[in-house]
Amino acid sequence: MKLRLHLFAIAIACTVGCKNPDDNSLNIFSLADDIELGNQVSGEIASNPAEYPVLDSIQYADAYAYVNNIRNKILNGGNVFYKDEFVWDMYIINDDATVNAFCTPGGYIYIYTGLLKYLESEDQLAGVMGHEMAHADRRHTTDQLTKAYGVEFLISILLSGSAVDYAALAANIAFLEFSRENETEADEYSVIYLCPTDYNAAGSAGFFIKLIEDGQTGDVPVFFSTHPDPGNRIENINAEKVEQGCIGSATYDQAYQDFLASLP
Repeated sequence: MKLRLHLFAIAIACTVGCKNPDDNSLNIFSLADDIELGNQVSGEIASNPAEYPVLDSIQYADAYAYVNNIRNKILNGGNVFYKDEFVWDMYIINDDATVNAFCTPGGYIYIYTGLLKYLESEDQLAGVMGHEMAHADRRHTTDQLTKAYGVEFLISILLSGSAVDYAALAANIAFLEFSRENETEADEYSVIYLCPTDYNAAGSAGFFIKLIEDGQTGDVPVFFSTHPDPGNRIENINAEKVEQGCIGSATYDQAYQDFLASLP
């Protein structure tokens, strides 16, 4: 009984005191929860090849070596908070009709061939990957789950003595949308991640520029939702690059075209 009362007191204290250690945001889920949620989502995706036709990493070894190298440059830049805690596994989904990418809690990164073939250079892909990795690294999904379920959910779990139903939570992740603040922070950290590398750190801005040039701003993929609007995001991303003092300028246009040739 004393233990239960102690846990109850902790849960009550979360209304004012449970914060992410890195950004001070309220999040009732532990880092282990993020990792387990990502594992659950990754398992669901692997069990559904009809909806998620992931390219085989052996058959398409060159393509995976290319994206893994970009990931490694981002991780080795020194600014990814959970570099060693999360898995940061890369997956390419063979779907040219879907211009999208996402990263689960715990660092499972998924990129559709439709997005890869829409982008034009390696720095743009690095920028998009940095944006998605930031959603995981800044724990935006469990931030949103905290808002959706609230402290009452945590209290009910503690008092019932039951385990967290990760499968149910994982299923609900698909219906979550990141907030304006989440998207802005992911844009910011995409620049921060790329800044120590030789890349143009504002690579993600290239995606928005292309959307505007193609007149497709009304149909922005989920991973780059329209809040704030693309024009403002380009301006903010470029401003962040200046503020951080980033000097990299590499875009690797030809290398990117060679990479595209390795895709189906």
